[in-house]
This record gives sequence, structure tokens and C-alpha cells, in this order.
Amino acid sequence: MAQNQPFEMPKQLRELAEKNVEQGRAVYAQFMDAMAQAMSVWSTAPSNVMTSGFRDVQELAIRFAKENAEAGFALASEVANAKDIQGVMTLQSRYAQTQLQSYARQAQELGRLMAEAVGSMKPRS
Repeated sequence: MAQNQPFEMPKQLRELAEKNVEQGRAVYAQFMDAMAQAMSVWSTAPSNVMTSGFRDVQELAIRFAKENAEAGFALASEVANAKDIQGVMTLQSRYAQTQLQSYARQAQELGRLMAEAVGSMKPRS
């Protein structure tokens, strides 16, 4: 009769996964640096009421993208160091709950800022 042994991820596999997460994080950082440079060029363009309100929305969206990416990298790093499937499942469940709350908060903040930007465009009577 076969004994139920818990699955354990080999140390080499965890190390490889962690290395891949670090490489992914480095590539992501380079991408975000390039994005920031492009944004700074765009932000020096002549401004008007319409672009200034939406520039705030864009900056907030970029900040949220960074937060979400960091949360994903943190999860990947934790999963890479998980000892077994139960640990992976616990990490994934916690991540999903936390991110759902973050997405709801982010959507609310972006919606408020979008409404303000659109409101500032309306002609005043």
C-alpha cells in the first residue's frame, strides 16, 4: 500500500524559480524606467486644462501598475520558496484576497480622479 507523502519542491527548483523572479523584476524595472522617461518628455509638452487632469489619472494608473507588479513579484518569490503544494495554495489564496481589495480601492480612486478630470473640462456658466 502506497503511503501518501506530501509533495515537496526540490531546493534546486526553488532556487531556479527565485532567480527567474529576480530576472523578471530587473526587466520590469528597466521597462518602468523607460516608461518614466517617456512620460517626462510628454509632461513637458504645453499643458492645458484637459491634459493636466488626465495627466494626474495617468500618473495614478502608473503608480497602481507598479504596486500590482510588485505584489505579483512578491507572490512569485514566496511561491518559489514554498515547501509544498499546501503552502503554494495558501499563498495564492492570500494574494487573491489582497489583490481583489487593492483592485477595488484602485478602481474607486481612479474613478474619482477621472470624474474630477472630466468635471474640470466642462464649460462653466
